[in-house]
Amino acid sequence: MHKINWNYPTTMWIGEDRIKDLDLACKVLKIKKPLLVTDDGLSKSKIIKNILSDLKMKNILIEVFSSVIGNPTGKNVNDGVDFFKKKNCDGVIAIGGGSALDVGKAIAFMIGQTLPLWEFEDIGNNWTKANSDNIAPIVAIPTTAGTGSETGRASVILNEDLGIKKIIFHPKFLPSIVILDPILTKDLPKEITAATGMDALAHNLEAYCAPGYHPMADGIALEGIRIINKWLTVAVKNGSNLEARMNMLTAASMGSTAFQKGLGAIHSLSHPVNALNNLHHGLSNAIFMPYVLTFNRDVIEEKIIKISEYIGIKEKSFDGFLEWILRLRKELNIPHKLSDVIAEKDLQIDRLSEMALADPSTGGNPKKLSIDDMKIMYQHSMTGNLF
Repeated sequence: MHKINWNYPTTMWIGEDRIKDLDLACKVLKIKKPLLVTDDGLSKSKIIKNILSDLKMKNILIEVFSSVIGNPTGKNVNDGVDFFKKKNCDGVIAIGGGSALDVGKAIAFMIGQTLPLWEFEDIGNNWTKANSDNIAPIVAIPTTAGTGSETGRASVILNEDLGIKKIIFHPKFLPSIVILDPILTKDLPKEITAATGMDALAHNLEAYCAPGYHPMADGIALEGIRIINKWLTVAVKNGSNLEARMNMLTAASMGSTAFQKGLGAIHSLSHPVNALNNLHHGLSNAIFMPYVLTFNRDVIEEKIIKISEYIGIKEKSFDGFLEWILRLRKELNIPHKLSDVIAEKDLQIDRLSEMALADPSTGGNPKKLSIDDMKIMYQHSMTGNLF
């Protein structure tokens, strides 16, 4: 694949072996001592070892913060900020899945702030409280194709005191340079490829179905869904297919770009079970998807028919699209019910429903939602009965 540079929604360097241009990214952003933010598992991988070796050869000093956990916490971010300052770093290289990218972006943001992280939750104009001048430059390098955090202006961080995931937002969370290199994703296990791919689908799908006028987001989301329809199962079946891997990375970035229009109840239901039950975010999105679609049917049917027509589903109808979703999940070995992965005794439906209703994604759902609606959707996802 040819190397390509894009300038939307940020500077993006696309193609095989673009990771070898990381030193150039540092020079462009005037980063002399970057902090590489990743998780413990990836820090021991050949990917990171090669990066460290290459940057050392090119005389770039680099520090590594590898304490990122799945469903990262405020402590994760604060520890990273302390480490950044202790080592006198001047920029962030965030590499990994959504958790590493979210933490890396939050570290770069928080090194210049005096208020606590939670003061910048994505509510109203909280972001205007920030000191925008002291945010460190960010290079983002995804190694999974799902969250799209590399093109997002927010990080999802767990407030461990409340047990609630919070969306922390600022326009400058958007990384200055993104590197999409399919080689970095080719060794991902099938189940992670599947779950993160369904996360990308949820982003594009909910963005398209969100109410409001945003034709640019709609166009990006539609094409993102088409790409996922064509390439997700290929990437799962043959991880070494770099064309499939590149297309899935692109679709993930597209989903995150599009969902500035809004998300919806798939994410509202997911965030609480990610926080309280430590369920993988992409997997929970995949499980909740058909329940939310059928719940919203009467207000999204026309849009779903348009999606069906565009991506080339044989039966161009809501039922045809739903059948595609159910068939795709089955092909990817995604459980049909939430009870397949969480025991009923471990599901605090009342608390989960309260958290889901309060989630910022709820405002983007095509239907106005109540706490009873949240409870009903959780209950249906446990029994496996679609609406």
